[in-house]
Amino acid sequence: MDLASDEHVLFSGHPSWRSTLSFYLKGLLVVIAVAVIADLIDKTSTAVLLGLLILAVVLVVGFVRRIATTYTITNRRLNIRRGIVSRRIQEARLERVQNVNTSQGVIERILQVGKVDFDTAGTTDSDFAFRGVSQPERVARAVDEAQREHAQQERSADL
Repeated sequence: MDLASDEHVLFSGHPSWRSTLSFYLKGLLVVIAVAVIADLIDKTSTAVLLGLLILAVVLVVGFVRRIATTYTITNRRLNIRRGIVSRRIQEARLERVQNVNTSQGVIERILQVGKVDFDTAGTTDSDFAFRGVSQPERVARAVDEAQREHAQQERSADL
């Protein structure tokens, strides 16, 4: 992300590793199911090798999905960057952010992860959210701090 001369980063991060636990658990269930089916079909070590191969793929995919997503808050904008080979970037200027909502389910509260959802003015992109972030309240406070700093810079520029 290229920053303007008077722009600085207030928060930058990835989804928490704890947020990928459900993905890993689902992958583990698939591994078990495939290994059981392979064992029923063929009583050799193929089931174990196939299970280990699928488990390795699940671990790598989960890790890459987490690392390939970057959330950034500056004193001017919010930015979501996804992807390694193909890239998707979502960006919203701070003055367009109208509401910042955090949500956590029971499991997410236990894992201390959650979703920070941003309502932005004048956009049809209704899916602008930082998902799986550690301590979502801290992220919401960073946005509030960024908005206050941005408003102060705007007032200083008007003088």
